[in-house]
Amino acid sequence: MARHPRWVRRFLSEADLEAVQRAISEAEAGTSAEIRVHLDHRCPADPMARAVTVFERLGMHRTAQRHGVLVYLAITDRKLAVLGDRGIHERVGEAYWQRLVADVIAHFREERLRDGVLHAVNALGAALRRHFPRGPEDQNELRDEVSIE
Repeated sequence: MARHPRWVRRFLSEADLEAVQRAISEAEAGTSAEIRVHLDHRCPADPMARAVTVFERLGMHRTAQRHGVLVYLAITDRKLAVLGDRGIHERVGEAYWQRLVADVIAHFREERLRDGVLHAVNALGAALRRHFPRGPEDQNELRDEVSIE
C-alpha cells in the first residue's frame, strides 16, 4: 500500500485505511450500489459543495442506477458530508442522511474517526442492500479504496 500524507497518518493508520476498504468491499457485496470514502486535508468552504465536486470527479454520477454514495471528510478541518446520488436519495430521503451524519459526528466528537467512518460504511451498506440488492449481473463499478487529496 502506498505511503499516505502525514495529515492522513495523524488521524488514520494504514490498518485503519485497510479496514475501511474492507468494509466498503463487504458492504457492496450485498448491493449493486457503490460506496466511496474520500479524504481531503482541508475544506475552506462548504463540505457539501466540495463533496459534489469530488463525487463528479470520481465518476460516481455515472453508476448504472444512479446509486453511488460518497462519504466526504476534510480531516484537518473536521468537516463531513455524505452525498447520495439521485437513485438512492429518492429511496432513503433527507431524514436518513441527517441521522447518518449525526451518528458519524458523534463518533468523531469522541475522537474515534475510524469507528465513525466504519459506522457510515456499514450503515450505508445495510440501506443499500435493502433498496438495491445485488443481482447476478451486477459488477463493481467503482474502486473500493479510500481516495485521498
